[in-house]
Amino acid sequence: MTVSPVVATDAVSADALSTRATAAPAAVTDAGGVSISAFDGARVRVVLMLDIHDGMQQEFLDAYERIRDRVASVPGHVSDQLCQSLENPTQWLLTSEWESAAPFLAWVNSEEHLDTVEPLQDCVRDTRSLRYSVLRETVGEAPSAAAGEPLRSAPRIGGNVVRHALTFTVRPGSEDEVARLLSEYVSPEPRVDDSTRLLRTSLFLHGNRVVRAVEVRGDLQAALRHVARQPGVRAVEEALDPHLEQDRDLRDPQSARRFFTRAAMPAVHHVTSAGRAGGAKGADGTGAHTRRLALLYPVRPGAGPELARLLARQDTSVAHAPENPVRAATVFHRDDLVVRLVDVDGDPEEAPAFVLGLHGSAGGDGGGGPAAVAVAQRLLDTAAIGVDGLLTEDRTLSLLLARARMTPLTDRRSPAS
Repeated sequence: MTVSPVVATDAVSADALSTRATAAPAAVTDAGGVSISAFDGARVRVVLMLDIHDGMQQEFLDAYERIRDRVASVPGHVSDQLCQSLENPTQWLLTSEWESAAPFLAWVNSEEHLDTVEPLQDCVRDTRSLRYSVLRETVGEAPSAAAGEPLRSAPRIGGNVVRHALTFTVRPGSEDEVARLLSEYVSPEPRVDDSTRLLRTSLFLHGNRVVRAVEVRGDLQAALRHVARQPGVRAVEEALDPHLEQDRDLRDPQSARRFFTRAAMPAVHHVTSAGRAGGAKGADGTGAHTRRLALLYPVRPGAGPELARLLARQDTSVAHAPENPVRAATVFHRDDLVVRLVDVDGDPEEAPAFVLGLHGSAGGDGGGGPAAVAVAQRLLDTAAIGVDGLLTEDRTLSLLLARARMTPLTDRRSPAS
């Protein structure tokens, strides 16, 4: 089976036993606010529905028994339960609980995870993965005190839109050809089925690194499978193969799983600002004249998680600031790769601090301010991209914005989005 760089293979994949990259639901309201957050402190419940090949139930259970202790030792893992359907012996359910989203995302997108779940691959015909923040818990007739009350007391508000991103590198010297291929491909049909639709695809290049971000209304996996079947997409993927730094064979499920697991860059935070009056808005809440940018931050070794968390706090703190031109911001993160997708009203160069998420004014929840910028100065290796000076200076911020901006290759919206 041939799949696209926004799609994972159909073999065993998802969460505690997964290699399929998915993203949390996200959407926008006119009032704005956070609709994705891996940093709210809530425990995470992961639900993995599995369809086992006929007659292989015992083999699957034996494989699970061999890896369960290894999974249980992963930092942040709390517990899991493996269940079999009462009505259909091929349908199984695996639920796991994690201390928070961050350790789970680090695990599910790791090489260690790929190696751990490999024994299960031959037993599973299909999977579906769901991920939830735990907002309330009741044990018996009273709220659970032992487990602790989740830090977030209210649900995030949003609609039926999912965000997902992948990143990969191409061989030095091939950047121009890769840019041409990714700029010229034929857009797939946006309608997947009655409940699922492709809303937007945005591709960017920085040096030899490609970032692809997609927005889907409805079922992300159904949409990605739909994309993978499109002849135009298949042709582009075949043309890209010789230019990739990581070899892949999309006809081989194991090779495809490894490629897409390494490429996955989860959306760990998404916030929209209060909408301004005037102008029609799309499904992402942005106006027709809003400009989309992708920023690749120069991260010091080991500083990626802290920087992603800081940018999330910064964006939340000024979501309703009237002087903020950023209408929406999504932080994507894995390891020391941090990419922030921003939709900006007007010229981004007129407000580099807001566009970079490095504003020095304190926000409504205390997330911003000079202290946050001082922390960012420590986390960013600005000298590596030829930027000197303090991040409190306009000249430094303007130069950092110019050097961190990725080159846009494609930004296509569904006509109905």
